Amino acid sequence: MSAEAIPADVLQSTQPVLMRGLVGRWPLVQAAQRSDADFCDYLRGFGADTRLALWRGAPEIGGRFFYNADFTGFNFRHETHTFGALLDELLAGTPDALYLGSTGIDHCFPGLRPPNDLPALAPFNPHASIWLGNRMQVAAHFDLPDNIACVVAGRRRFTLFPPDQVANIYIGPLDLTPAGQPISLVDHARPDLVRFPRYAQALEHAQTFELLPGDALFIPSQWWHGVESLEPISALVNFWWRQSPAFMDEPINTLLMALLSLRDLPPAQRDTWRALFNHYVFDADEQTAAHIPPAARGILAPMTDNSARQLRSMLQNRLKR
Repeated sequence: MSAEAIPADVLQSTQPVLMRGLVGRWPLVQAAQRSDADFCDYLRGFGADTRLALWRGAPEIGGRFFYNADFTGFNFRHETHTFGALLDELLAGTPDALYLGSTGIDHCFPGLRPPNDLPALAPFNPHASIWLGNRMQVAAHFDLPDNIACVVAGRRRFTLFPPDQVANIYIGPLDLTPAGQPISLVDHARPDLVRFPRYAQALEHAQTFELLPGDALFIPSQWWHGVESLEPISALVNFWWRQSPAFMDEPINTLLMALLSLRDLPPAQRDTWRALFNHYVFDADEQTAAHIPPAARGILAPMTDNSARQLRSMLQNRLKR
């Protein structure tokens, strides 16, 4: 398999797919295979003076970016440095845990993407990001878009859980998250099954992949994935795209609204709303509004960019009350 030709069944898969050597010909990967110094020199050519936000954790966190002890914040701090300074610190072998999270390649590193791209994804117009750091661990989380994660330097271990394991991986706060997405509270590298006993059930459904430079992993939408970087310098380039219209809002907004308006209703009323959601959302088909004249279906008609704007405006007005 090559970066120019990814089978359609991979891109439509609802299961993770490992693609060994998919991006092995990228100049970025070839530089990393020569040496860490060559890899960093290659990257410098695309924006050594660019100032970027990164995470820094003290050596005591063992590379695990997480909450602080009382869950009032996190065990790392946010800093801003030039990209070149970050590369220098990584090459020097800093004892701190350093993490440059999802950073848009097209905006921050002009010229890096054309020789290090996945042409097969061009019809999806994916967003490409780079992730860079030393030995570290990111807690299991999910992303709404489909994702191809390409390891370009160092080794990375991915631990994946299907979406239906959400009750067994102990999700943390929804409104205080390290990077916007809810995370599992379990240390997936060293799980505490006394504190988190249901995690043992999640492990029965887990899939683990260790990727080398040049390897790629397709991660379907909403699969929970924890990531470990296993080398002093480790980098990943990923591509995100959605298989839904651009006008659609993120479903997490619906979940938050449901917490506000549904969760604490009396059980009988929750059951009523469950039936309504099933009727209008989860079980909806062409018959749901067939009894209404087409011109009068309003927001029950197939959604368009225009009707999505109208619905969003209606919701905003209702929330102002």
